[in-house]
Amino acid sequence: MYDLPDYKEKNDEVIKQFINDNPFAFISGCDKDNKPIATQIPVFIEEENGKKILRGHIMKNTDHHLTFLHNPNVLVVFTGHHTYVSATWYSNPHMASTWNYMSVHAKGLIKFLDDEALIDILRKTTLHFEGYNKQSSTYFDNVDEAFKQKLMKLIVAFEIEVTSLEHVFKLSQDRDAESYKNIKAKLTEQGGDGEIIACEMEKRTQELFPDSKNQK
Repeated sequence: MYDLPDYKEKNDEVIKQFINDNPFAFISGCDKDNKPIATQIPVFIEEENGKKILRGHIMKNTDHHLTFLHNPNVLVVFTGHHTYVSATWYSNPHMASTWNYMSVHAKGLIKFLDDEALIDILRKTTLHFEGYNKQSSTYFDNVDEAFKQKLMKLIVAFEIEVTSLEHVFKLSQDRDAESYKNIKAKLTEQGGDGEIIACEMEKRTQELFPDSKNQK
């Protein structure tokens, strides 16, 4: 991950919210033969006793489950919207084009949990994705008991104590005010991911260019 000061977020709550908004993360590690393995699953962050903990569940006895049993060191990658940025939008267009994106990397040690913890995680997962509607038919407590018991035999809960949390929110912070304004305008015109990245850039306009006016 690039470790450049221009692309760092000063507010820890913004980083935490980014993780909450993008829970479908890549979790990766290395197996007994030092071959990389990765899977993508929903993961939730919580804080306990001053520590950041990631929790989720995976299928039992798969290659990634066996890998993490052998080697508990994991990397969890949370990614968000991203978009191409053309150098033709800069005040000086004779430069390299680039890509704007937001990403958080969490390193830590994975530990597998018991069935009681699995029930708690499944409750949180279904509640989160059902919009906190406990009346939903897919909320864990409302699912048929026989089906729940069958499901729970196939999956296992885990938690990861985060030992390192790094991020890159690359949003053209290193560009001059004129370029920044033009990039926002071009991305907004695109709609989709471009417009979303432009909104993230707009949130940071005043902090980056406090003496500039009409940056919108």
